[in-house]
Formats: sequence, structure tokens, C-alpha cells
Amino acid sequence: MIEMKVQAVTVDQSGGFLVLLTDKEEKKVLPISIGPFEAQSIASFLQGKTSLRPLTHDLFQSLCENLGGELEKVIVTDIRDSTFYAELHLRHHDQLIVVDSRPSDAIALALRCGAEIFMQLRLVEFTYDTDDFIPGNPEDEEEKH
Repeated sequence: MIEMKVQAVTVDQSGGFLVLLTDKEEKKVLPISIGPFEAQSIASFLQGKTSLRPLTHDLFQSLCENLGGELEKVIVTDIRDSTFYAELHLRHHDQLIVVDSRPSDAIALALRCGAEIFMQLRLVEFTYDTDDFIPGNPEDEEEKH
């Protein structure tokens, strides 16, 4: 697995939203198409903005913590038919619980919980060199909802 971090949320040429994940050296970027609500949730967190009332990802973080769980990591696991897949790896006492997730939700949650973000090594073929990447220019991979 390759550890990733959120570089930015941006808009592609068609007006859709992308979350850009980069490796730690910032040599590769993995663009994932996301919905507007998830884009807002991720961007708000990155900008340090808080909501008067908890958003869905804030609620899940609070619920997890109050039930004694911890989000250890998220993994972008696969891409099938232009749709990315991810997993939440939650620890509850001594039990590891793996939950299927959309990457956008997994990333928004990882940011709030301070959890690490990984991608499976086989997904490296869907990354771009950071210097060559222009949002909206590549054949954007979509995350279907």
C-alpha cells in the first residue's frame, strides 16, 4: 500500500469536483471524482471551517468516538467500471471492523479522525505525475454514487 494525503479539492473542466490525493513525496496524484456535498465537507475541513451543527462526517466521527471506536485508516482499494472503492478500518476494543465506503466519505472521515489514507499499490496505474496533472485535463475517473 502507498500512504496518501489530501492535496486539494478542485473543480474539473466539466464543473465536477475532484479530490486530489498525493503520495508523501508529492510525485504522484490520484484524482477521484466526488459529489458536491463531499467536496464541501472535505474542503471545509481543509480550510479549518466548522459548522454550527454537525455535518454527516462530523456526526459519524462523534458516534464512533462515543461508542469507543477509532478509525485507524482508510484504504482506496479498487477501481471497477470507472468507480473507485474504499474501506474504513475501525478498531473497537480488540476487534478490527472493515466497512465498505465511498472514497469521498472515507477521506472526509479520515481527515476528521486524523487517520491515515492509503491506496492499494495496483492503483498506481491510475495516478498522474504531479508536474503533468492539470485538473479536468486527464480522463477523469468517476466515483459513482
